[in-house]
Amino acid sequence: MSKYKLVMLRHGEGAWNIENRFCSWVDQKLSADGLREAEECGKKLKSLGFEFDLVFTSILSRSIQTAWLVLRELDQEWVPIQSSWRLNERHYGALIGLNRAELALNHGEEQVKIWRRSYDVSPPPIDASHPYYQEIHTDRRYTTCDIPKEKLPKSESLKQVLERLLPYWNEVIAPEIKNGKRVLISAHGNSTRALLKHLEGISDSDIVNISLPTGVPVLLELDENLHPVKPHEFLGDQEAIRAAIKKVEDQGKVKPNDN
Repeated sequence: MSKYKLVMLRHGEGAWNIENRFCSWVDQKLSADGLREAEECGKKLKSLGFEFDLVFTSILSRSIQTAWLVLRELDQEWVPIQSSWRLNERHYGALIGLNRAELALNHGEEQVKIWRRSYDVSPPPIDASHPYYQEIHTDRRYTTCDIPKEKLPKSESLKQVLERLLPYWNEVIAPEIKNGKRVLISAHGNSTRALLKHLEGISDSDIVNISLPTGVPVLLELDENLHPVKPHEFLGDQEAIRAAIKKVEDQGKVKPNDN
């Protein structure tokens, strides 16, 4: 029987989502469509009667912006927000800024799928010669983390995302849920996938096939031990959500006019 409801959310669309580029730890704001997606998400949650006591985000702007807009639509702007780098998007290393479809053309769709969706394969690490290295690794927000800046990742697999996320889940988020707090997590595609994998026991091979569209709330109903009582549920128009998932899956494919 369900005792707790946890709502998770991949942020609304960002500018680099439109351009099909690996955004990762580059700090991008929401696009016009992303702003609309976040607002629509808030409206959907309000229509379903959701109320929250605490919101968790990453320290990237698109995650925080999404949370703000959702709370505004819910008339719950006063709800406290806690932000942590441990909910950040996966660090895509040397792939940051690159176009997924162009990578598929040059390296093959299967290799891009492995980089994007596999559980334990990390992309090549970012180094000081990368055009976005300085922007990311001199950003003041990373001096606020709970580990020294020099120990922050330069590239991550989904497995490594889960490893850095789990302490925050176990020590911060889960106790709040068990204390009765109604929690919303506004994060990213891969940090949300990692948490779903952990909570639902999704296998290393099956997680490859889990894709999350931007701006669509995901509901997990949990028992007293925070085990799911049924599979996660996307909230909203199911046909539109299926189309959005297919769009995410197609990002790593060669475009027809690229052949």
